[in-house]
Amino acid sequence: MEQKRMSSCNYPLSSKGKEWIKTPTGKTLDEITLENVMSGDIKAEDLRISPDTLEMQAQVAESSNREAIARNFRRAAELIKVPDDRILEIYNALRPFRSTFEELLSIADELENKYDAKVNADFIREAAEVYKKRSKLREE
Repeated sequence: MEQKRMSSCNYPLSSKGKEWIKTPTGKTLDEITLENVMSGDIKAEDLRISPDTLEMQAQVAESSNREAIARNFRRAAELIKVPDDRILEIYNALRPFRSTFEELLSIADELENKYDAKVNADFIREAAEVYKKRSKLREE
């Protein structure tokens, strides 16, 4: 799918770029109506955000010099592939004193190799280094 480059003039996407927004199941914003929900034409999986939409949001943020928000949108786009229960396990593993350095590096490798989530893998590796410096790792 060829995607238009977004800028701050496309904000909010729901009104100024809605023709480019699709759910992961291919539904458009116009198809998500109360009538379609009530008739069963819209399911829960139709209401999830797509990686493409998150990338468009990241581009809008970048065009407004909001780099941190853009990075967060890109991390979120990568995590769409990761099952919700695994995300919660990773979240808990990132709490201070919950994981060893090696366990955090293993999570980073899993994210990068299994889910192609390189930005998140780098984030976990950085967290592991910071936890190591600050003595926030679980001791074996």
